[in-house]
Formats: sequence, C-alpha cells, structure tokens
Amino acid sequence: MADTFDHTPQVWTAARLREALTDVPDETPIHIGVADGPGDFEGYGEYVLVDAEPVETDISDAGVTQVQFTLFADVRAGAYYLDVD
Repeated sequence: MADTFDHTPQVWTAARLREALTDVPDETPIHIGVADGPGDFEGYGEYVLVDAEPVETDISDAGVTQVQFTLFADVRAGAYYLDVD
C-alpha cells in the first residue's frame, strides 16, 4: 500500500502576484511550470500563460458558488506530432 501525505501548497493571492511582477517589464512573456506530482517541480511541464479571467465554480451541493480568478496555460509554441488516438 502506498504512503499518503497531506499536500497544502501556498496558494498565491493577486497581491502576491503583483508584488512578484513589480520590476518585470510589461512585454515579458509569462511561463508556468506545472508540477509532475504534488510539490514535485523536478521535471515540471512548461506552459505559457494565454488567458486570465474570473471563473465561477460550485463549492457545495447546495448551489453555493465562488468566483476565482483563473490563469489559463497552453503548451509552448513549437511543432508537435498530432495524437490521433
């Protein structure tokens, strides 16, 4: 049986993101490294930021919703083989 552990990443706020981008020039592309597993950035997947918008999500069975600002990422530009399966 596999060992389990609690994974509690420190989720950034808009304020923390603004602070991190303070000295970054406006024309700088934003890349996103996606962990291969919980907290595992050793061989992360590299993506680029393509959109950002508020997204409404259900947070309970009672129809309660919450708006979260979501960053959308896509794979980097390049030539890829089309997977037809």
